[in-house]
Amino acid sequence: MSEKKSILIVEDHTIIREGLRQILARVPSYEVVAEASDGLEAVRCVDQMEPDLVLMDLSMPRMNGLQATREIKSRHPRTKVLILTVHKTEEHVLEAFKSGADGFVLKYATKDELLLALESVFNGETFISPMISGKVIEGYLGGVQAVKETSSWDTLTPRERQVLKLIAEGHTNKEIADYLFLSVKTVETHRSNIMRKLDLHNASELTAYAMKRGLVDL
Repeated sequence: MSEKKSILIVEDHTIIREGLRQILARVPSYEVVAEASDGLEAVRCVDQMEPDLVLMDLSMPRMNGLQATREIKSRHPRTKVLILTVHKTEEHVLEAFKSGADGFVLKYATKDELLLALESVFNGETFISPMISGKVIEGYLGGVQAVKETSSWDTLTPRERQVLKLIAEGHTNKEIADYLFLSVKTVETHRSNIMRKLDLHNASELTAYAMKRGLVDL
């Protein structure tokens, strides 16, 4: 008998995690080895357990799915990442694959489509949900990373985007430093750089911008 494929579920809604676990429990060749409710927890789980695949949500507190995917892929390139999200815009799809994702499936999908996505990714294939528009898929297949002009957002580093998200969630510099294992002074420097690059001047403006970019839920 072949060894079971280990899966980590990363989703901040408990009821969705439970539903996914029940679906995967019916597949004899899969084993859910852990669950995480945000990106930071996901990265730590992968560091400890090195699962075969991470089923990754995008919108989560502290560290979102894109940031977590980048971290996981940089540390554990052999671990597959299948994005499972409600977001289907061109920007979300292309950013996911730029971050290293192996597949992209929508939460509107059926159980059969999810299982097909998992099987495809485990077989080394790239999976994109059929519900995503042809234009987005053409952009991905053609190697287009974005169909937009360079903006202030593009000047932010991955770490600065992570700090911006945490600021918008209302965390203090000390809390952010603890979450990211940085010094408070380093966080203050990131905050200053973010405000300069985006031409924003206070926490309220940063929060409004982060909401507009979809870093935090409205």
